[in-house]
Amino acid sequence: HRAFPGCRIGGMTAPDTAAELARLERGCSLTEALAFYDSLAPVGVETMVGAWRGAGIPTGGPFDGLLENVGWHGKRFESIESVHPLVFAGAGGRLVSVDPGRVPLGLAARHGPRFTGRATAIAFRMLLPLLATRRPRARLRPVEFRGVVSAAMVYDQLPIVDAFRAVDDDTLVGAMDLRGLAEPYLFSLRRERPASAL
Repeated sequence: HRAFPGCRIGGMTAPDTAAELARLERGCSLTEALAFYDSLAPVGVETMVGAWRGAGIPTGGPFDGLLENVGWHGKRFESIESVHPLVFAGAGGRLVSVDPGRVPLGLAARHGPRFTGRATAIAFRMLLPLLATRRPRARLRPVEFRGVVSAAMVYDQLPIVDAFRAVDDDTLVGAMDLRGLAEPYLFSLRRERPASAL
């Protein structure tokens, strides 16, 4: 997939689509977010390689603001077989890959709003060295989600699949499908280095 200014994605031009994503990132209903997600084009796994900055799309779900509160930076795809699914900002702005198997995501899914305060942020930063890993903890695979086959990140240790759609070459929307979570958590990824510069 390659989107150029003036081309249409889901009935909108690429600049319109980017503007709509920016609006949704300020808060929207899950219905709005999923309708936008469903309008986007699929992504090939090979186009995902690179470093991406993440942001949540708040829809009233349990993960709203939770990752941002503890310093979530984004994701890093070194190759199709080597993915760091959780990258956080550590001391001095140094980026740290976290082992998802050591993070209580199931607990967060059940009690998310309880973990968005300052005490959680401080505790997470103190624990960050213990949660860190150098090993990849996920892989990229084409997966069918909501009726479309697109690139998805499959976690090694957890029942989670993040399925991606493209706003443009350097902007994605992901839907985190977690076993036990009634509805997906949606988030955006923006490539830290534009594709044209790679």
